Amino acid sequence: MPEIALQLDIAAPRAVVLAALTTHDGLTAWWTTAVDREDDVLLFDFPDVPEPFRLRVERADQDRVVWANAGAFPPHWAGTWISWDLAEQPGEPERTRLLFRHGGWQPGSEEGVPAVAGTWAELLVRLKDYAQSGKVQPYFVTARRHDAP
Repeated sequence: MPEIALQLDIAAPRAVVLAALTTHDGLTAWWTTAVDREDDVLLFDFPDVPEPFRLRVERADQDRVVWANAGAFPPHWAGTWISWDLAEQPGEPERTRLLFRHGGWQPGSEEGVPAVAGTWAELLVRLKDYAQSGKVQPYFVTARRHDAP
């Protein structure tokens, strides 16, 4: 099975990067302006997409955040998971090394992986910029707004 893996170094403390991945304000600052939460499931709305992406929070601590696809949409994401491993760079506590992985792709979904990888690369640049500068620049802007997670 294919897996998307991207690593980047962020000139921000791990707690800042973690907040960007686990809070409403963080997620809406770099990913999409429409984020909601139902218990342990995050719902991400996108323009021109008929229903939200549903991602169950499996783990969220200072070292790792893991989400599992909790819905049938989008179909090519069925059975996938997303992980974010956070580590301090050796000797530099104000810098974070982030290893992003999106895996669990089912046979037959391989043709969509390169496009998803490209989008994730763009999203990670925005995540990095937000963590380093605090500049809000969501990749997706939608009129639908939800309650904070």
